[in-house]
Formats: sequence, structure tokens, C-alpha cells
Amino acid sequence: MRAAIIREYGSSDVVEIAEVDRPEPNEGEILVRVLAAGVNPVDWKIRGGMGQRMGMTLPIHLGGELVGTIEKLGAGVDNFQLGETILSMVHTGAFAEYAVAKAINVVRMPDNIDAIHAAALPLAGSTAWQALFDEAGLSAGQRLLITNSSGGVGSLAVQFAKARGAYVIAVASGRNEEFVRALGADEFIDYTTEPFEDAACDVDVVLDTMGGEIFQRAFKTLKKDGFMVTVVAFPDGEAERYGVRMKRSFTVPSARNLASIVLLVGKRRLRPIGSAGF
Repeated sequence: MRAAIIREYGSSDVVEIAEVDRPEPNEGEILVRVLAAGVNPVDWKIRGGMGQRMGMTLPIHLGGELVGTIEKLGAGVDNFQLGETILSMVHTGAFAEYAVAKAINVVRMPDNIDAIHAAALPLAGSTAWQALFDEAGLSAGQRLLITNSSGGVGSLAVQFAKARGAYVIAVASGRNEEFVRALGADEFIDYTTEPFEDAACDVDVVLDTMGGEIFQRAFKTLKKDGFMVTVVAFPDGEAERYGVRMKRSFTVPSARNLASIVLLVGKRRLRPIGSAGF
């Protein structure tokens, strides 16, 4: 089968489409014929050298989320059927004709969404869901500020938060205002024309997807004992200085969370966004 792999770290030039053996599912795993796979920042970060820091062994088969049909069931998997269309996060190997997923991470795909859009859900969706609800405990009526609200994680976070009944303050560049407001944002701040930390205050929860200077400035928007959850930065003492709480959210596969996301799709309360197709 064909698969996108890297044999060394570097720029996009190191990615090759290679002929490799089709994987076989072990106990508790499912072999999936891939229909679509999502491309995320973590993919180019792994390619650029993060894979080495993570202890991954070359060659690396790229891709961390997919939609596909079940080709073969490993031993002990009895809650899925051959031919069913599913979506899942995978450790590696989604950029291939076939990939293996752990059955405990697999969710059936709803009928009212196509494979291309569904492939944008598992990783970005799980990242946003886990950060907002598992880590920050966002609830109805709370004020939420999202940095980079037009990105893959941010755009889903806007919709998740509105479905939960939160008040959403979206931060992005002005060219994305119409898009973000259409997702349901209550307020929009164009960070290119005004400091967002001056325009927003008394925020209960900040979801940071940017890190760096934006992450540092976002603390100023939080109320006392507010909650900063970030998917990119690391604690550096800022939370204590501002009298708020902070958590670095590390995304882990969760069929429960992914099923909740899929349920919103089924109810037509969520619109997955893909920036481009390849």
C-alpha cells in the first residue's frame, strides 16, 4: 500500500509516498481503509524534529486522525462490523491507504457528514473538547475568550461552547470576523486593530491556542480565580501573579468525547471546518 512517511527530519521535502506493507490489527485493534485523513500542526512539527524528542523511531508514518471503513477486526473486537464507516485518532499512520486504530478510540460516523469534513474532527475536536470541559469545566453562562478562534481548534471550540450555553468572546484577525460570527461567537475582537486584553474583561475561562505573547496577554482578561487552559504553552508563574488557575491540556484519545462531538454533528449543531483539501 502507499503511505506518507519520513526517513529523516526536515522540511516538507523529506516527506515521501512509499510502498509499504499493509498493517495487521492486533488484539483490540481495527484495520481501517482510509477515506480521508486530517492534517494538523502536529504533523509538520513531528516532521520537523519533534518526533525525535517524542522518542519516535524513523521511518515515521505520518497522520494522526482519519475517517474510513472497517476492513478487518482484531481479536476481541466485537462491537463493530466490517464495512462500517468510523472516525478515530491514531498514534501514527493515517496518511496511508490503510491504518490501524485502537477499537477503544473508534466512533461510528454519522450519516449527515461527508468523510472530508469528518476527518477534521478527531484531533482538533478532541483537543478543544478536552480543554474546555475536562480541564476548565466550562459551563452554561460563563464567559469564555478564545485566542485564534478561526483556527482548527478555535473554530470548533466556539461551537462547543455555544452548544454548552457559554458566552463566547472570539479573538482573531478582522478578515475572519464574518466566519467566526457565523459559528456563533457573541463578541469578536480584531487583535490586529486593538489590544484584545483591553477590549475584554471579567472572563471566566480563556482557551489559549497560540502561546507566546498572546498567551501572556490573555491573563489580563481573566477575573480573579478565573481559569486559563492552554494547548500549546507551559506554566511559567503568570497564573499565580494574576491570581488565576491554569492547566496545560495534553490531548489524549477519548471515544467518549469524540462520541459527544459526533452527537452534535448528528443534531446539526456543529459544523466541522477544513481549510483545504489535498
